Amino acid sequence: MSVLKGNRRNAGQGMTEYILIVALIAILSITVVTIFGNQIRALFAGSAQKLTNDSATVEDVSGSADATNNASIEDLK
Repeated sequence: MSVLKGNRRNAGQGMTEYILIVALIAILSITVVTIFGNQIRALFAGSAQKLTNDSATVEDVSGSADATNNASIEDLK
């Protein structure tokens, strides 16, 4: 019976270590977000703004190409 008790003890120790590691990661994550939250938010906002501006430029270019094609078709008629 002592072998079974030893296995239970090791399993409990492993679970405790796992819980401590998860708690440490959670605390570190909260700390990093608290310290660098505004900088991360500004980084994502800048990236979103850059993507929005680039997609508007692509739409403008394709729209002008359509207008050129339409003018060419009308000239042929």
